[in-house]
This record gives sequence, C-alpha cells and structure tokens, in this order.
Amino acid sequence: MSLGFDFGTANCCVAHLVEGKVSPIPLVDDNIYLPSTLCAPNAESVSEYLFRCLDITPSNDTNQAVLRRAIKINREEGLDIHADDVKFGHQALKLYLEDPKDVYFVKSPKSFLGAMGLRDMQLSYFEDLVCAMMSNIKRSAEANTNQSFEQTVIGRPVNFLGRGGEASNIQAVDILTRAAKRAGFKDIEFQYEPVAAGLDFEATLTTDQNVLVVDIGGGTTDCSMIQMGPSWQGKMERKESLLAHTGQMVGGNDLDIFIAFRCLMTEFGLGSKLKSGLDLPLIQFWNAIAINDVQAQRDFYAHDNLSMLRQFHKEALEPQKLQRLVALHQETLGHSVIHQAELAKIAMSEQTDYVTNIDLVSEAFEVATDRASIDAAIENPMNKIRALVQEAVTQSGIKPDVIYMTGGSSRSTALTSAVASVLPNTEIISGNYFGSVTAGLTHWANLIYR
Repeated sequence: MSLGFDFGTANCCVAHLVEGKVSPIPLVDDNIYLPSTLCAPNAESVSEYLFRCLDITPSNDTNQAVLRRAIKINREEGLDIHADDVKFGHQALKLYLEDPKDVYFVKSPKSFLGAMGLRDMQLSYFEDLVCAMMSNIKRSAEANTNQSFEQTVIGRPVNFLGRGGEASNIQAVDILTRAAKRAGFKDIEFQYEPVAAGLDFEATLTTDQNVLVVDIGGGTTDCSMIQMGPSWQGKMERKESLLAHTGQMVGGNDLDIFIAFRCLMTEFGLGSKLKSGLDLPLIQFWNAIAINDVQAQRDFYAHDNLSMLRQFHKEALEPQKLQRLVALHQETLGHSVIHQAELAKIAMSEQTDYVTNIDLVSEAFEVATDRASIDAAIENPMNKIRALVQEAVTQSGIKPDVIYMTGGSSRSTALTSAVASVLPNTEIISGNYFGSVTAGLTHWANLIYR
C-alpha cells in the first residue's frame, strides 16, 4: 500500500486512497495533523530511542558513532530510555512548556536539513530526528488502518535553503530518504509540494488553464506556474506542464520570528541602551528567537553567552528587561516566546488587537499587539514572498489565469494581499490550507505505484 506523506515544517499529515478517494489518516486520536515537534529527556535520547525501543539500526558508520556517543552520555547521566520518554506533536509541546529547562525540544527539524557547513555527526543526528518522527507517523497510520505501508511519495519544497542552492537540496533529500528507509518504507519518491497542491486543484478544472500555485508553508514558500486541466489529468510525465519554479526558505515560522522580534523582544530589552549610551547588540535578541537557525540558537544558548548577558544586565539602563533575556536563556524559553507570537499571528486573521502572555517561570507579563504592528513586523518576509511570485511569472513568461494559494500560512490576510499586489487583476482561489499537498501526494503515489 502507498502513502502520501506531507512531512511539513509546521505539521505532518499522511493519507491513502480508499475507493478512489483521498482518506487522511488520524495520527493522534481523531487529529489528522501532527505538529512537527519532538521532545525527549535530552538530545542523545533520540538516537538510543530508535535503537533500543524501535529496533531501528544505524544507516552508516557515522550513525553508529552517534549511537555509541548517545548511549555513553545517557549511561553517565543515569538515563534509561523507554518508549514513552520521546513525545511527538502536541504532547511534545505540552511537555516542553511544562518544564522547558530540563527537556530537549525540537520544532520543525525540516528547516535544518538544508543547512550548509554541518559536520557529518550533526547530519546523522538530524537523520535520527527525522527517522523518529517518520517512524512514529508510519506506525500510527498502520495501527489506525490495519494496513502496512511500504511505498510513499514525500513532499519537498523547491528549495530547502536558499543560500545553499542545489547542494542544500541534495543534502536534505538524502537525509529524508535515509530516514524514510530506516522507518520502514521500501519505495520512496518525492514530489514538489506546490506541484502536489496543484494536482489536487486540477481535479476541479473543466478547461486547461495556466495556474500559479503559491504554497506558503511553515518553513518555505514555493511558487509553480503549471499548465493544468483535463488534458493533463492522469499523466505520469508532467515536465512539459511545469513552466516555472521558485522557492525560498521563508514561511510561517519566519512570520512568527519577525513578530516575536519586532513586537515582543522590546520587553526583553530590544531598543534599550547601556549606561554608556551604546545600543544593546541586536544579534542577542534575534538569536534568542531564531528557532530555525541552528548556529544562531547555538550561539545564544552557549555558556559563554550567558556571562555576556549578565554583564549587559549590570550595565543596562533598563535592567529589569535584560533580566528577562537572562531568564529566557537560563530556562531555554525561545520556543515559548515564538509560540506566543504564532498565537498573535493567528488571532490577527480575525481581530485587530491581541494580548500575548509571556511566562518566564520567574515572571509572567502581558504584551499588547495590534494588526498594524503585526503587518509592519512581517514586511520583510512578505517582500520575499512577493519577489518569489514575480520571479515565477518572469520565468514562465506568461500571466496566470488563476492563482491557487495553499499552505497553512496562506490563511494570513496580509500574505494574500501581498500576493494580490503582484498580480492585482488575477483571481485568487484558496485551497485546503493544510490538506491539498497531502491529497496531491496521495494521488501521485497511486499513479506511480499502481
């Protein structure tokens, strides 16, 4: 049996065909969407969890070295790893928010897969993270359907990481492939996420059209100009129908980060000064909440940086705010702040004002935000998305008959307006914000594996 697998930056979803119709598979209770999060006692728990609890062996010598190191550290810390020690989805976020300092929490590992300059051990560890998440999803899907899934089509962005170019794409796909094989899939193919979303939309067309698919996900935005309609339905070879592709690592997570930076970090000292009159370094506030940047997070949470933050606290004109930044470091609360920014973003789709609640364990406080401030905060990523839309049109050399917007972040009215500003007289149709990619991947899996 084949599975359409949307291994998303924000959420994961899988589906199969039942009597010719796409049927999403519940992964936790009745929920078909599983947040792309993982929580464990420590970072090393994941590798040992795969080996000891799931009987998943390392894929190469580097993975073997990662496992040996993990077992050594866990034994030194007195940790015995059990199956229920590693949590996924909402359970992972709940555990992290309850005790952020004493657990290891990862959100959106897909964002890291194309990062350049990582050591082999780091790449192997990311493979373990992805394998743990994929294995959990595969096993849940099989338990809920009483079927075995050995074939899958996995969605991928056009570009995983803009700075790395094709090298980033190759690295990310290699990690996903190895992880999927270790999770138990025997046949693995990939399809561009905007193309998959477009395939779902194509089933509704009665005439051929040039469609600009704009897929704004949690970690990436992809734009594809595709010829669609009855002439193309059911064809396995679609290269001639794909007129242009653009994509970049900018998505819903970036919106959350910019909202946190511009609207929330002022309460942690952003914009305030030292007694000497000098400004506090912006990088400290950015690195604190840049959860999709491995190096930024490593720099902020480094032990040496804590000493620097304490020194800033002593020299600050507003020491109470800098104390919050120190607390954020000590309690590892960057993800918690981003979670509040995400809630503000969601709320602004329906209201004009919102109050975020920041809990630093030692202090809880509120920050008022409004739609104008949110829109101003996300202007940078919105400009990048506008540029991707324009580039797709320029590459194809044609104007689309219709724009098909999908992806969880495309619910934002600000982002819809940003796309419309590039093509003001073109109709915009909103698809299933979360499910269109999964549906397209499922149809494609049925087409190539039948």
